[in-house]
Amino acid sequence: MNDRERLREVLLRRSVRRGDFVLASGARSSYYIDARPTTMSGEGQLLIGRLGLSALDHAGWRPASVGGLTLGADPVAYAIAHRAAELGRELNAFTVRKEAKGHGTGRRIEGAFEPDTDIVVVEDVVTSGGSALQAIEVLEEAGAHIIGVMTVVDREEGGRERIEDAGYPFIALFRATELLD
Repeated sequence: MNDRERLREVLLRRSVRRGDFVLASGARSSYYIDARPTTMSGEGQLLIGRLGLSALDHAGWRPASVGGLTLGADPVAYAIAHRAAELGRELNAFTVRKEAKGHGTGRRIEGAFEPDTDIVVVEDVVTSGGSALQAIEVLEEAGAHIIGVMTVVDREEGGRERIEDAGYPFIALFRATELLD
């Protein structure tokens, strides 16, 4: 079994649920994908790191760092940065806070972020694209150059199109239909 098949199996076992769910958007769905049990597992980290870095390479993206809106993006970014380090490549990770801290530095971006560098925004699951676009807004205000958005799972509910319509290339390791058939 290759890494992609293994990650699909882990997502199916840990993250895909069938039933009646109300999504953050208020819409109802017959399935729910909570990628965190996968992205925060050791095996999920290993596979997402390998496949995520490979997807960035395949797209020709050479970012200085990867990250996105906390909490979903965090383990994805850390896994990809870790895999790059294993291969002797420099690739950093960062987190975008939902709002600035009320103490300390008051930053919205934490970690290894440098302005005026190429960035890939990562996500665990993209539904509407709102989290990725929110992260992009904060990052661009801080001087980042966004070269694309990568997600583990695209729910295929308009997020890809919304992100691409905003001018950002998009790649997904999996589409929801690949996990539901």
